[in-house]
Amino acid sequence: MSFDPPGPSRPSGSSGSSGSSGSFGSSDPVGHRPARAVRVSTLRWTAALAALGTLGAVYLWHTDPHRPGQILLPCPFKWATGLLCPACGGTRLAYDLMHGDLPAAFHDNAALLVLGVPVAGLFFGRWLYEGLRGRRFAPRFGARGNAVALGTAVLWMVLRNVVG
Repeated sequence: MSFDPPGPSRPSGSSGSSGSSGSFGSSDPVGHRPARAVRVSTLRWTAALAALGTLGAVYLWHTDPHRPGQILLPCPFKWATGLLCPACGGTRLAYDLMHGDLPAAFHDNAALLVLGVPVAGLFFGRWLYEGLRGRRFAPRFGARGNAVALGTAVLWMVLRNVVG
């Protein structure tokens, strides 16, 4: 079984499959889906995420998480241990950002605001860009990246629970 990487360096017809010339509807020996199918999938996921995000944002807009007695999901880590997890305050942060209160959002969870929001935006933007271009985006951190992310989360959790 041979693997010929896709791209302009591969001559037409040398894909290793029987008679495939690389046209839109042909079978691909590497197993890639046609570009149009990936774009439709990306658009469907984007529409679903936008709809769910809009519903959640509308509910959160009218539900102040700073007041007790609101119907919101509690943090399971805090419920089980009594400690703040690295993401605790994320709901209050989202509420404060939607209402334009940046200092309160920073107070709710500074690390999530400064690190998490930009990284999530970067990954979502890259996923959307690649999906609309007919490619898949599957980020891989590797051992070093995982260690940095986990170490940052643990350090933030310890700091916010010790310092207060």
